Amino acid sequence: MKFLRIRNRLRLLFGHLPMGWILAALVIADGYLFLQPGLSVIRQAPTHGWSSWLSMDTLNALLQTGVAGLPRLVLGVGLQVMALGLILRARIAWAFSLLLLIAVGTFSLWKANGHFGLAAYTLVLACVLLAYWRHFDRSSLAAGTLFAVFSMLSLLIYAVFGSLYLGNDFQPKILDVATAFYFSIVSMSTVGYGDITPQTVAARLFSASIIILGITVFATSISAVVGPIVGGNLKRLVKGRLSNVMRKNHFIIAGATPLAQSVCAGLRRRGNNVTVIVPVGVPHSYPEDTDLILGDPTNSAVLGEAGVSHAEYVLALRDDDAENAFIVLAAKEAAGPATRTVALANTATHLQKIKSVNPDMVFSLQLLGSEILLRTLSGEPLDSEAITSLFFARTPGVKGAAG
Repeated sequence: MKFLRIRNRLRLLFGHLPMGWILAALVIADGYLFLQPGLSVIRQAPTHGWSSWLSMDTLNALLQTGVAGLPRLVLGVGLQVMALGLILRARIAWAFSLLLLIAVGTFSLWKANGHFGLAAYTLVLACVLLAYWRHFDRSSLAAGTLFAVFSMLSLLIYAVFGSLYLGNDFQPKILDVATAFYFSIVSMSTVGYGDITPQTVAARLFSASIIILGITVFATSISAVVGPIVGGNLKRLVKGRLSNVMRKNHFIIAGATPLAQSVCAGLRRRGNNVTVIVPVGVPHSYPEDTDLILGDPTNSAVLGEAGVSHAEYVLALRDDDAENAFIVLAAKEAAGPATRTVALANTATHLQKIKSVNPDMVFSLQLLGSEILLRTLSGEPLDSEAITSLFFARTPGVKGAAG
């Protein structure tokens, strides 16, 4: 019984946590475990202030003892940084985390020495990320910036330490941090002044790797940062200007009520084009790719922007019956000859008043629900004619159809 209680509590806890947070925590744990052996290099270095870190004695000690541990530092820190992007559900953070996990798993297998626990955990975590790839569907500027900063810093660390490690293979020799930093920046940016040249095969291959990685990192970093900005502006451009071309033979839904959102989803599932008008300040949960216009649906200009003259239907589905009546009147002024109007009566007592503005179809959820329930309880048949009659408000006590 105690085990069942613990299991239920865990389910309750993880059921309320977003999946991005859970996966981010698992990635942070993986990065921390992988980082531990590399931290020993830092602990062995002297701690006499920042100047001692830049001395050649310290750097030589790090190069002699820490070159093998440098990938651990880069990969471990990279996982920690990318976990922040997973929290934001960014696609680029998901892709980069997956690549880092594959690298960590491969490195762990290579250096396992009979201990495969971390390698197995890493590979399982990579499979979990693959399984939840649909969850990470956002283009995040913050995650793109994290990716760009980490990529450039990683490449810079690789270039500086590699230049110092192969310093004697260059002419003139690279013997200090400032010269290594200068050579790294010149090579990464592909400027190539030629004042420092590689003299051995190893140095030439190392320089070529810096140039290739520099081009790749700069290109991907710029796209990661600029992409979300350009994409957002392009999306607004398409929705704001180009959508008018596509607004033909479509449905216009005015309102953000649960009924309006359900009707919108149903129409889109059936392949219909839908344009939604929501007043400014009214909360809604329409999907991001919805053709959405913020404005007053009783305004003829807003209806014109929504393409009312080419619409098949205008559906007034707001929670205010007076607003629905005004929407019908505004639609009739600007609508084309084939456009039909539909109005919702939230209160049964307002049904006749809404019918007075002559919508092509008017219905009341109250009367519709009660009539269906009564017919079901009494055993009366509910055929297509009865349903049509109900939707046109031909219910007992309400005579006449909408115009």
